[in-house]
Amino acid sequence: MNSTELRSAFSLSSIYALRMLGLFLILPIFTLHAQTLPGGDDALFVGIVLGIYGIVQAVCHIPLGVLSDRLGRRPVVVIGLVLFVLGALIAASHDDLWWILFGRAVQGAGAISAAVSAWVSDLTREEVRTQAMALIGGSIALSYVVSIVIAAPLNHLIGLQGIFLLMAILGIVAIYVAIRVVPKSPHDELKTPEKEMKTLDKLRIVLKKPELLRLNLGVLVLYIVQVMVFMIIPRILKDLGLPLESHWTVYLPLVLISFLVMAPLLMLAERRGRLRGLLVFSVGIMLFSQIYFVVIFGLNQSSLYAVSLGLFIFFVAFNILETIQPSLVSRLSGNFKGAALGVFNTTQSLGLFLGGALGGLLLKNWGLTALFYLTTGLISVWLIITFGTAELPSRAKNAQP
Repeated sequence: MNSTELRSAFSLSSIYALRMLGLFLILPIFTLHAQTLPGGDDALFVGIVLGIYGIVQAVCHIPLGVLSDRLGRRPVVVIGLVLFVLGALIAASHDDLWWILFGRAVQGAGAISAAVSAWVSDLTREEVRTQAMALIGGSIALSYVVSIVIAAPLNHLIGLQGIFLLMAILGIVAIYVAIRVVPKSPHDELKTPEKEMKTLDKLRIVLKKPELLRLNLGVLVLYIVQVMVFMIIPRILKDLGLPLESHWTVYLPLVLISFLVMAPLLMLAERRGRLRGLLVFSVGIMLFSQIYFVVIFGLNQSSLYAVSLGLFIFFVAFNILETIQPSLVSRLSGNFKGAALGVFNTTQSLGLFLGGALGGLLLKNWGLTALFYLTTGLISVWLIITFGTAELPSRAKNAQP
C-alpha cells in the first residue's frame, strides 16, 4: 500500500477499533452482571438486550449505506458515531436492563459499518484492498482481545455504567479521527449516474447478484454463531474453575496464535488469487470447531485444555472469514459499494440479534448442547452453499482508487 492507502486503512481501522472496543467491553461481563438486576434471571430477555443493538443496525445499515453513496462517507460516519455516543450515555444513565436496552438500540441506529467499509474501498486499489480489510479485521479482533483483558478489572473499578461512559469517550475520539484524520474519498467528488439512482433500484441490482447473496448468508450465519458461542463459553470457563477476571489468559494467547496462522494463509490466497478456496476452507474449519464442541460437551469431556483447543480452531476460521468477506463484497459490487455493504452489514447485524435471541431461548429451554447442534446445522448449510461460489474476477492491478 502507498502512503495514502496506509493512512486511510489505519485511520479507518482505528474508528472501527474504538467503536468495537466500546461494544466488546460489555460482552465478557454483561450476562453475569445482568443476573444482579431485575429481570436478569431471564436468559431470553438478557439475550434480547445483548442482541437489540444488532436488530436496530439491521434496519439502519441499508439506508445509511445508500446515503453514503449519495451524500458522502464522512458525514454519514460522523452522524453514526454521534448516535453511538448518545446511546452510550443513555445506557449509563440507569443501572437497569430496560434503560440499557434503549441505549443499545440508539447505539445500533449509528450503523456505520457499510459506510466505513465503502470508504476503505474508495481509498484503496483492488490489489491491496484485502490487506486494508485485513487491518480492519485485525483491529476488530484486537479490540476484542483488549476488551477481554480489561473488562473484568474495569467492571470492578468503575462498574457497568462507567464502562458505558467510557464507550461515549471512545466514540468522541472516533468522531475526531473521522473528521480530521481520514483522507477525503474520491467517490465524494465524482458525479456519477449511480449516485442519482433510486435506493430501490440500487438494491435490486445488488440483490440479483448470486455471489453477493452467498456472502450475505455467510455473514448472517457467522455472527449468529459468534454470539451463541460467547454466550456460553464464559459460563463454561467459570464452571471449569477459571474466574471471570482470568478469562483473558485463555482468549489472548489463542487469538494471537490464530493471527499467526491466519496471516500466511490470507497472503498466499491473495497472491495466488485463491480467495474462493480459502473461503470454502475457512467455513469447513468453522464447521469442525462446532462439531468438536458438540462432541466434548455431549460426552461431558470438557476441560480447560479441550475448550481452549475448540476456541483456537474457532478463532482461526472466524478471523479469516471476518477479513475476506467484506473485501469480496466490495470487489463484486462495482459502483454500488455503499448499497452492497449496507445489505451485507444488515445481515451481519441481524445475525447479532438472532444469535442473542436464539441463544437465550436455547439455553433457557434445552441447554448448551442444543445451542451447538444449531450452530453445526447452520454452518453445514452455509458450507454447501459456499461450494457453489464461482471463481472471483481478476483484479485490476493498476487501477487507482
